[in-house]
Amino acid sequence: MHARSRARRASGLGWLLLTLVVAPGCTRDGRFQAVSMWNESRLKPYEGSPMPGEISVVRVPPPGAIAQGEPNPASPMVTGRQGNQLVTSSPVPVNAQTLARGQERYNIYCAPCHSRTGNGEGMIVQRGFPPPPDYALVRLKRAPLGHFYDVITNGYGVMYSYAHSVPVADRWAIANYIRVLQSRRPDVTQDVGQAARERARQRGIQDPSRPLRTPEPGAAEHGAPSQHTPESPAVPAPTLPQGGGTEIEDPIAPGGPSPGAG
Repeated sequence: MHARSRARRASGLGWLLLTLVVAPGCTRDGRFQAVSMWNESRLKPYEGSPMPGEISVVRVPPPGAIAQGEPNPASPMVTGRQGNQLVTSSPVPVNAQTLARGQERYNIYCAPCHSRTGNGEGMIVQRGFPPPPDYALVRLKRAPLGHFYDVITNGYGVMYSYAHSVPVADRWAIANYIRVLQSRRPDVTQDVGQAARERARQRGIQDPSRPLRTPEPGAAEHGAPSQHTPESPAVPAPTLPQGGGTEIEDPIAPGGPSPGAG
């Protein structure tokens, strides 16, 4: 009696195991299909879509979707603007760590033209490229912080965009470091390289896909030449603040004086 009961239980268990093994290999219409990573039961990346009206199986993100870990593309951190106005304070913390990052990125991407002190006499300029403006120009010291971020992002004049190689957070780190460079330099009032830049523009030395931009109110030309004269003293590299530090606002208050045309 007990032997028969055990046999029935074993038989039932066997059928259950067989069902669990076979069922996953069945198609929706009940046909058997061996489970294999090489079968046609899946859609390969970028192949044509079987859905009516669809071209590819790759799905298009819905409007307004934001990639995980990325800032909102409409936020001031990404646009550099609050409404239609360039921002005047940093959306990222300004401390020893972020300034050191800004210094590193500046020396890689900006110093070849602007020089490590920001006087516009970098190595590329010494080889004949139109000189950018001295960051110590009064109008650039008065320019909103968002102006420097905007120029790095979109380019200006003979300077092309660096958005493809400098992430958003690093652009702000560079902009904040430019403020440090400006604070270590005496004011410069004469833009001695403006004529050279204008000649370069007339010769077409600029990004052909981007028309010349007209300076907007509250912004100053970033892609202009050096104001540094041979008599100007050498400027040592800025001393970064020690310790953690806290966020600091841009020295140019909203509604402050316009940097003008230089």
